[in-house]
Amino acid sequence: MAHFLVILLDDKRFSAIKGTEIEEKVSNLFGGALKAINVEVPEDAEKKIMETFTSARIDSRGAITDVPIAFTRAIFEEIAAQKSIGAEIFENVFSKIEEIKEAAAKESSCLPPPDIDISDIEELQKHPYQGE
Repeated sequence: MAHFLVILLDDKRFSAIKGTEIEEKVSNLFGGALKAINVEVPEDAEKKIMETFTSARIDSRGAITDVPIAFTRAIFEEIAAQKSIGAEIFENVFSKIEEIKEAAAKESSCLPPPDIDISDIEELQKHPYQGE
């Protein structure tokens, strides 16, 4: 059975793949509130993931979960650079696995802050009561 990684997309990530073939493979989660790409993982890459990251698991859907944020970030960066979700992205990511493992080790003590635009929230905080 083929397994897959779920790569979540915020607006910034989605804009990086907009207009490519990958955009057609984007699925909506939670009624469209969140977007994701299911990236099929070749068997050899799956074995490397499971060996490299002891926290990695395969859930009931067949999704590989509990991998470090640094790994999923590297996967997305490769997808955006190559405009592909083929097996070659895993080869390139695994060529940088030592850097990814170093970043992943830091995650266990402190998760990196998300890179998201919160300017709309900051604007709302200026006027917390909408009826005014």
